[in-house]
Amino acid sequence: MLRLLLSTALAAGFATGLAAQELTVGAANVSSYLDPGRDHSNVGSQFYYNTFDTLIDKTHDTLGAEWQPALATEWHLVEPKVMELKLREGVLFQNGEPMTADDVVFSLNRMYQATFPPYVVRSRDRLDNFEKAEKVDDLTVRITVKREEPLWETLLNLQQVMIIPEEYTKGLTGDPKVAEDDDFEAFSLAPVGTGPYRVAEFVPGERLVWERFDGFWGDKAPLAKVTVQQIPETASRVTALKTGEADIITNIAPDQLGLIESDPKLTAVGSATPLFHVMIMNVNHPKLRDPRIRQAMSLAIDRDTLNEALWFGKAVVPDSHTYKEFGELYMPELKTFEYNPEKARALLKEAGYDGFEITYDTHPTYYTNGMLAAQAITEMWKEVGINGRVNIVEKWSGGSPEMMARNWSNPMYFADPFGSFGVMWAPHGPSEGEGRFNTDEAYAKVWERFRYSKDAEARKAAYAELQERIKQDPPFLVLYRPYESWAMNKSVTWAPKPGHIPYVLDFRAGSISLASN
Repeated sequence: MLRLLLSTALAAGFATGLAAQELTVGAANVSSYLDPGRDHSNVGSQFYYNTFDTLIDKTHDTLGAEWQPALATEWHLVEPKVMELKLREGVLFQNGEPMTADDVVFSLNRMYQATFPPYVVRSRDRLDNFEKAEKVDDLTVRITVKREEPLWETLLNLQQVMIIPEEYTKGLTGDPKVAEDDDFEAFSLAPVGTGPYRVAEFVPGERLVWERFDGFWGDKAPLAKVTVQQIPETASRVTALKTGEADIITNIAPDQLGLIESDPKLTAVGSATPLFHVMIMNVNHPKLRDPRIRQAMSLAIDRDTLNEALWFGKAVVPDSHTYKEFGELYMPELKTFEYNPEKARALLKEAGYDGFEITYDTHPTYYTNGMLAAQAITEMWKEVGINGRVNIVEKWSGGSPEMMARNWSNPMYFADPFGSFGVMWAPHGPSEGEGRFNTDEAYAKVWERFRYSKDAEARKAAYAELQERIKQDPPFLVLYRPYESWAMNKSVTWAPKPGHIPYVLDFRAGSISLASN
């Protein structure tokens, strides 16, 4: 009865929603917290751009980075390692407080000089070169880096350095003059930013409600209200769209598109998402320390067959960890990954593989087609003599010493090899930090050349060296760049923009429109 009442209420809301400029999104997942500083998940990346701003923005309609003023109206280097930024006047946080240089310094230093453990991780994997932010005057801040930075604008455009209010955050718990860990935990459940939509309601893992913030400094938000409701099962999301309980639904696999295309009231948009689904392997598991076994696990997987079977050939299967979006650093000539079952069998024999079981962890619904891919991969392993078993886990297992292999994803956080491979596989980054990947002095030296060289050819050469290391001692295999679709009522005009990181629900001015009744 409760479900019937909820369904009826949602359908009634849809009938009047377009006129009221309201929208309901049926999402595969809703995050358990909302804090742009600590988050770098596929799920979380959907929810920040509507609520928060960075100092520097960019066009999102194209792949190339065309930097634009946002909370900073201008910026320039005053020294090789110091950038000065002028702040926009008259900016308000969604709680009514004016944004000041103090808020900007607080927001940046919470990441650059992080002490809150989740911020420490994010700071280390992408912001380690940033030393401090300082206030010059009420509308001017300076940022200092440790080494000359080739990616200034890129790293000031990151989600992790979106601006939050200092006084509000410090006042959430404990001493209102001190930023404490509990303050940041509380902020993640009651976030406040400067963007065009405020978070009006948040039920972790279930529902998020945005409402238009009329005090926004930029163009007025086109929608009065957006409700994002978690609907984990694909079939249930499609049903919600067909019945009018949702106006947009996320994460639709190609085999479900026929249900959308057969309905004249619905439409779908899709693309090869700027993200790789990967298989990770624990190089430190006692059974997998011999790299020949991990090479065999990789060589046994026919990724083209996976693409045809799961993605109808719409996914992109690369030979290395590279994206066209990298521009001059795109390196399709690298051959890091291949399918070679005969070589896999030979390597297993050389390594003395005795048939021990290798588990492949997967969440049942987190990744589109993740479960089906896991089942197919263990069958491919069987063909070369690997005894594999799918292990269904509800929680992240990548940090467990017992994990042998599992699915994961490497999103393109920004259009540079550092923004995808680099974030995940840097020295002291998430993979090494969770104990399943090792780097050494030689790797670190190549990494330094890749990260800080100003010359593109030098960076490409270093990146090729890193990929050869991955080939010889593999901690992961790129499976494919999945083809994901979003479906919607034809009264809605919206599509994900190519310049965003994966899955961003951008409902700002110019990004979405609703047909009037």
